[in-house]
Amino acid sequence: MNVVTTFNEKRREKQLKYEKSVLKEISLKNLKERVTQYFGSSDLTSTLLLQAGVEEACYDVAIESYLLGAHFSRFGYYGESAQDVKKRCRKEEKHLADTLYNFLLYWGKGSEAVYSESLYYLCEQYIESWWMEGFRTGERRHKLRLH
Repeated sequence: MNVVTTFNEKRREKQLKYEKSVLKEISLKNLKERVTQYFGSSDLTSTLLLQAGVEEACYDVAIESYLLGAHFSRFGYYGESAQDVKKRCRKEEKHLADTLYNFLLYWGKGSEAVYSESLYYLCEQYIESWWMEGFRTGERRHKLRLH
């Protein structure tokens, strides 16, 4: 007797396999350094990083952004520029930036409200840097036919 699988199940399995292979290329050390680089140097967020869950939330958003860039890298492999590809996933990227920003505001208990615009720009830059790294990694994997 044969097992019947659907197209969606196969696609999801393939996606998970790709994500696992791409995630092998980033390290916890790299995640930690980038969080410190973007949020540890500023007075408004350095106190936030001392709280337990905040740093892990930054890691989660970074991984999601990295995977988003890796997923959309196939368009870059076929000739589109990174800026054109970025326009394709603008909505998802904005959602990630909003999520991180709102999380930081919530855990800051309003003390960052005075600097909220600069905090939002920090979040956007953080998301963009991880997206670009994922994009470059995915593009390289496509060139090496590792997708």
